[in-house]
Amino acid sequence: MKALVLSEYKRLDLVDMAKPKPGEDDLLIRVQACGICGSDVHGYDGSTGRRLPPIVMGHEAAGIVEAVGGAVTGFQPGDRVTFDSTVFCGKCFYCRRGQVNLCDNREIIGVSTPDFRRMGAFAEYVTVPARIAYPLPDNMPFANAALIEAVSIAVHAVSLTPIALDDTVVVVGAGMIGLLTLQAALLAGAGRVLVCDVDDTRLEMARSLGATATFNSGKANPIPDIQQLTSGRGADVALECVGISPTVKLAIDAVRKGATVTLVGNVAPTVELGLQSTVTRQIRLQGSCASSGEYPACISLISRGAIRVEPLLSAVAPLEEGAAWFSRLYAREPGLLKVVLQP
Repeated sequence: MKALVLSEYKRLDLVDMAKPKPGEDDLLIRVQACGICGSDVHGYDGSTGRRLPPIVMGHEAAGIVEAVGGAVTGFQPGDRVTFDSTVFCGKCFYCRRGQVNLCDNREIIGVSTPDFRRMGAFAEYVTVPARIAYPLPDNMPFANAALIEAVSIAVHAVSLTPIALDDTVVVVGAGMIGLLTLQAALLAGAGRVLVCDVDDTRLEMARSLGATATFNSGKANPIPDIQQLTSGRGADVALECVGISPTVKLAIDAVRKGATVTLVGNVAPTVELGLQSTVTRQIRLQGSCASSGEYPACISLISRGAIRVEPLLSAVAPLEEGAAWFSRLYAREPGLLKVVLQP
């Protein structure tokens, strides 16, 4: 089979590899679409330490079941499916509590670390445990289905965040996850969603998807405007979708006393924290990791148009062009959001 391999940092090669064989509990999936995630782009240069070459990356995918393992029930060849990026064991303390995203034995599709290596879906075929797979409705294009994983991250983060009806919500970061979080916050009952980013094109997209107001935080400090819109108090909650010190500070500064800030972004391994501002205003900080059982809801939300993914699709391209698209995304080409590759 053809596969796009990260042979060394900043080098992707289209190579011939052996077609994988499903284990007893696995599905062999013929990949129809796989999105390039921001984490793949960060892994492309080795900055995350979670894409050790050689590795086939890619975890935002959908396809057709080609074969099933001997112990698999509920799926058969020809089924249209997507799958979670998290491979959970189903047996540990957290899995038994339903917190599969916190699994002690968690592995991620398309990720390699010193502890594990699991090949991903920038390839014609991939194997995944049947327990992380979900059927797709016939009316959902595979390119749209490749965005379900990203939608699940946004929906999970919003589900953890105490948004009351008519609350004012700040979303920091208008990348893929931020724009999906904006939509999920509106579905959760937010009265106003204010979006901050440094890219005017992305802010324009945020307004088209329902943002009440947007602020270019690279040009001016948005905090005075947010205060003015909230009677001087600040927003009720904030969701930070970048993961660096300045944006975490912005999210904390944007909320009122007693508010919650949910940290979704995960670019920098450490950030600076304004401790006194957080403590004296009794701000609750919480992390949001991946997703935990939200896939069926996300499939329904996309299928009926409650969350719109088509506007976020910048390009759908053949796998053979994958290296070129990675280079363009890595260079932060203006206007690019989500690129989906088709083997």
